[in-house]
Amino acid sequence: MFSRDTSSGNKQETSPFKMACRMVCEAVLRTGLDLGVSQARGFGTAAALCRRVAPLGPMPNEDVDFKNLDSLEKYRSYTRYLKTAEEANRKTTWWRTYRQYLEEQNGDNDVGLVDIGLPHRQPSRIKVARERRKLQKENKSNPELEKAMRLQTFRIPLERRLARHYGIYRDLFPGAHFHPRVPLRVAYGDEASAQVHYGNHVTPTQAAAAPRVSFEAEEDSLWTLLLTSPDEHLLDSEGEYIHWLVGNIPGSAVNSGEEVCHYLPPFPVKGTGFHRFVFLLFKQDAPVNFEQDCRPSPCHSLKQRTFKTVEFYRKHQDVITPAGLAFFQCQWDDSVTSTFHTLLNMKEPVFEFERPPVYHPPQLKYPHKQPLRYLDRYRDGHEPTYGIY
Repeated sequence: MFSRDTSSGNKQETSPFKMACRMVCEAVLRTGLDLGVSQARGFGTAAALCRRVAPLGPMPNEDVDFKNLDSLEKYRSYTRYLKTAEEANRKTTWWRTYRQYLEEQNGDNDVGLVDIGLPHRQPSRIKVARERRKLQKENKSNPELEKAMRLQTFRIPLERRLARHYGIYRDLFPGAHFHPRVPLRVAYGDEASAQVHYGNHVTPTQAAAAPRVSFEAEEDSLWTLLLTSPDEHLLDSEGEYIHWLVGNIPGSAVNSGEEVCHYLPPFPVKGTGFHRFVFLLFKQDAPVNFEQDCRPSPCHSLKQRTFKTVEFYRKHQDVITPAGLAFFQCQWDDSVTSTFHTLLNMKEPVFEFERPPVYHPPQLKYPHKQPLRYLDRYRDGHEPTYGIY
């Protein structure tokens, strides 16, 4: 396409894009004149340029020359990189970290809580890599694991998250938490449903006798096993009932330990829903004198079994450290009545829902557009009707 230049008389080539833009501008101007606009304006923008505010301090990696990355010093090993990353993490920054945002959004987490558990011992990288390769080889040759993954029945250990979800740390150790380093295996019977995990349901009938407890421990070590319930107390909402306490356990032989308080089966009161029963395993640094915590045997007095886990820990915190955790939930059944009458020698408290009296509006003399059972509401009788009218 050509257009004549009147000044020079030469032909100049014009691109189709320029011609299209010229046609659009002319159409806009004509439209403005047709609408009666005296001063039609062309294209413009109303966006204001924002001024960039200077940061409060230096930004991370501000001194890195990204155009010449080959000149940067390499870490050359993962250990050196990890050391540099830990040093950078310890430095104070003027910007808010992800951990601070998480603490602000979700207050019910472990941020700000005191860790009272066993310290985490980081093994050597060579040992970790060797164990990982060994575990991967065993998992690949395990048909049961492949079947569990295919059927979606494989269980992932979530001890600490489940304990926090059920409020175990909040009610037993206010302001503190710990990592269950020692796996605790508790079984009330040979059935799989009677094994204690992390919040599963066990009936009072299954938990009538003391369970079998096992854990991995060195022969010369000492342990303390505690079973308590933070939901069972009948008079104090903050109190607990101790169900079992065995101290100075040599190794993993629970039967050889000192039974400070003998076992009492769970007795969740009827109408109060599910109760939590928590097994706590403490590691002892030395033998502990449990004379002040000892209960008479047999002890069937709820007043004598009143207990506070946090007070027990504060009393012996210089010698014992929380190491293991397992808990289950329990609801009333017929065996609880026998526990109250036979063992505790008291009347069984029962909590029932009191249904409010049925309210019926005043009866209409001429019930227009009412259902056929309208008069059933006002029938003489002491038993209320709860049907659909």
